[in-house]
Amino acid sequence: MGSCVKMVTCIVVLLFAPVAFAGHDYAKALTKSILFFEAQRSGYLPENQRITWRANSGLQDGKANGIDLVGGYYDAGDNVKFGLPMAFTVTMMAWSIIEYGKQMASSGELGHAMDAVKWGTDYFIKAHPEPYVLYGEVGDGNTDHLCWQRPEDMTTSRQAYQIDTTHPGSELAAETAAAMASASIVFRQSNPSYSNVLLEHAKQLFDFADKYRGKYDSSIAVVQKYYMSISGYDDELLWAAAWLYQATNDRYYLNYLANNGDAFGGTSWSVAEFGWDVKYAGAQVLAAKFLLQGNAGEHVAVLEKYQQMAESFMCACIGKSRQSVQRTPGGLLYRQSWNNLQFVTSSSFLLTVYADYLASVGKAAQCDSGPAQPTELFNFAKSQVDYILGDNPRATSYMVGYGNTYPQQVHHRGSSIVSIKVDPSFVSCSGGYSTWFGRNSGDPNLLDGAIVGGPGAYDDFADHRDNYEQTEPTTYNNAPLLGVLARLNAGSSGLSQLLPALVPAPTTPIRKENPAATPKPSSSPVNRAPSLINISQNATTSWNYRGKTYYRYSVIVANNSPKIVKNLHIGISKLYGPLWGLTKYRYGYVFPAWIQSLPGGKSLEFVYIHAASPADIWVSGYKLV
Repeated sequence: MGSCVKMVTCIVVLLFAPVAFAGHDYAKALTKSILFFEAQRSGYLPENQRITWRANSGLQDGKANGIDLVGGYYDAGDNVKFGLPMAFTVTMMAWSIIEYGKQMASSGELGHAMDAVKWGTDYFIKAHPEPYVLYGEVGDGNTDHLCWQRPEDMTTSRQAYQIDTTHPGSELAAETAAAMASASIVFRQSNPSYSNVLLEHAKQLFDFADKYRGKYDSSIAVVQKYYMSISGYDDELLWAAAWLYQATNDRYYLNYLANNGDAFGGTSWSVAEFGWDVKYAGAQVLAAKFLLQGNAGEHVAVLEKYQQMAESFMCACIGKSRQSVQRTPGGLLYRQSWNNLQFVTSSSFLLTVYADYLASVGKAAQCDSGPAQPTELFNFAKSQVDYILGDNPRATSYMVGYGNTYPQQVHHRGSSIVSIKVDPSFVSCSGGYSTWFGRNSGDPNLLDGAIVGGPGAYDDFADHRDNYEQTEPTTYNNAPLLGVLARLNAGSSGLSQLLPALVPAPTTPIRKENPAATPKPSSSPVNRAPSLINISQNATTSWNYRGKTYYRYSVIVANNSPKIVKNLHIGISKLYGPLWGLTKYRYGYVFPAWIQSLPGGKSLEFVYIHAASPADIWVSGYKLV
């Protein structure tokens, strides 16, 4: 009897195990992830438009400013064209194609992916009518958010906002330069004349961003509530320089990347965040790629420091660092409650490409707790994608249209209102809210492939249209996922990620290559440069109170370099009491109000009290001037 019970139990486990562990259809997910961008198109839709419930929209964009700004992408569930996240979206789509274009071609999706990039770059060409003029927004979030209208019915302001020499915007110009430079690589083989046009725009935009420095949200003030630049523009300048070096092989851009590494934070910032605002990790991974390719020239030492920061990012993601990223109980990287999946997809992309870079040269990432082999980085990225596709405590796919269970009430104007092709009756601002926004039922139009904001810190998710933090999709959630899905679908056969990027024409048949012999990963440690910023802490006193022993810890932060440290960011974990001498800022701490910088050879002190062992304290980033 006992044997029978065991046998039945085994059979039940075997029957149900595939539900939990079956592989995902990455090819289908890739197709859908690209399809989403067609739902976000603004302007005149092409004949081969596959999201058929959409129609032409924004056909007067730019007219009030005397310029044609028809086209481009709506960023999320609204009807505004925000330049900074749109440019980042295009850059990440282009990077996905550069790394995994052959894999996309093998599944028949390369042409669609290139079309998605070109839809963005065609718009940027229009938005950059002069070397030192760039239009960075059409419409504004304030008036748009008062309306719930499908884009075909828009009655909100379509005012266009620009940056120029008297109203600079280095983040916007540099990110758009990165988009154009990366896209020029995508089209170099199939459309060389278009590639050259993009590269010329990229060079002009980088020159604009560097020569006329200033925060773009100071010049385009209406963007501040929606896409304010918190990190400043130094990261975008390094990011753009890296892309221009990859696109041109011009040593000017490599010199710029190396010579400004300390001053702009590229060699010292190790914040485990990558997205439309913070580009440091992306620039650091590209710099590491140049180093591993043997393209560092005389800047090997500087690019090694970039690589150390890139590996700090990787180690934080996989949990082998003192500053490891928080995870949900289900294992998802967790950064914030509002649209957390943007950081998951971007981190997964960096983990994937960096793992392939390391595998190409047989090396491992160096983490605080020991080496991390390329397979460890890649497998963790895969786990994050699998979570998004449904391997999570709720068994919910956070890609709309994929799997059996996915969000039905997406915070998206176009998908939540009946298609204008089905019912052409005009939908007003207030009418959209009263009739469509508050409906407690699924969307009438499937927003196929959209990655929504995703679950909370405890894997919780509420599928309600008004829950914009979790149910609103964005283009920059999807863009990094294109490359990861292509890589997951095709496997590692024939990968050669450190060779020059040659993206085939979409119709070029891809010959399946024999798998190259993979070098055995090395676990030997790299020689690390001594830290320029040293942290030491000591318990200076203790006392008992209500049965607990409390300690006062003194922390000394010393600048061991001859240069001045600015924009110092300190990370602290396992802190269970009050702290004095630093100011809380986003995910860490910065200088107190009375200190603006730390000169060479000097130090500062801060203190904290708690009833525990010393907190973990590290330097997240700084700039040397």
